[in-house]
Amino acid sequence: NRLARAYAKVVHALLNESGKQANDIQAIGAHGQTVRHRPLEFDADPARGQAAVGYTLQLNNPALLAELTGIDVVAEFRTRDLAAGGQGAPLVPAFHAEVFGKPAHTVAVVNIGGISNISILRNALTPNAEIIGFDCGPGNALMDHWIHEQQGKDYDANGDWAAQGQVIPSLLQSLLTEAFLHQTPPKSTGRDLFNPTWLQQHLRSSFQAVDVQAVDLQAVDIQATLCEFTAMAIAQDLKRHAPEATQLWVCGGGALNAQLMSRLQAHAPGVQVASTETHGLPPLQVEAAAFA
Repeated sequence: NRLARAYAKVVHALLNESGKQANDIQAIGAHGQTVRHRPLEFDADPARGQAAVGYTLQLNNPALLAELTGIDVVAEFRTRDLAAGGQGAPLVPAFHAEVFGKPAHTVAVVNIGGISNISILRNALTPNAEIIGFDCGPGNALMDHWIHEQQGKDYDANGDWAAQGQVIPSLLQSLLTEAFLHQTPPKSTGRDLFNPTWLQQHLRSSFQAVDVQAVDLQAVDIQATLCEFTAMAIAQDLKRHAPEATQLWVCGGGALNAQLMSRLQAHAPGVQVASTETHGLPPLQVEAAAFA
């Protein structure tokens, strides 16, 4: 309920700033906040003919949001796609294709939020366009967690802290062994996988110590390694699934992390890596625009 009230405050502020009235707005698209995402239910029983259909859970109260704003609300974006055997993310690639797609070549768009997801847009404006989208791996989730734990900050502004560190090769190689990174799309993930417990397991195995805090290492170097890992996971998927792409447009909070953008460019030579701002849509507005 508090989340719905927070959404309502944002809607009213936006109406005031734009000079619009509630009856000027056709609908609000409200995704909600994902708290559990499990696209495949592994305990399905084949003997009883049960399909391996998963589930997803978003905190939301669209009915309350509609009452507080006086505007129709569209929600539950993910569940029907999962019920049909999908990964629960059917909307964003289509929106990316409409806004960023080109008729004669391949463009890639990556949204770096908590998790990074990429859209591969081949000949996107033609009738037989091939459009795919899937999750690459972590976006800001691990970096945000680490700087919060070490410095009490919510995020590494501009990637300045990561830029001061040195990549730890053993830790990077350990992180890159994660099986999800090597799965074939379609695939999706979340903080169910890339979370503090997962990171601690890799820290322990990399430094072969039960108590990671006792290891003589620099916290800033771990941040630098997490930044490198995030960039490499995205770049690897770009090379695997769109080697012909010459443009990678970046949206989400990660587009504001200069160090992450720099490392992404380093791992994608020959590709123009740029914020969606250069394409006319600010990076923090892309996902909201997609759901609208």
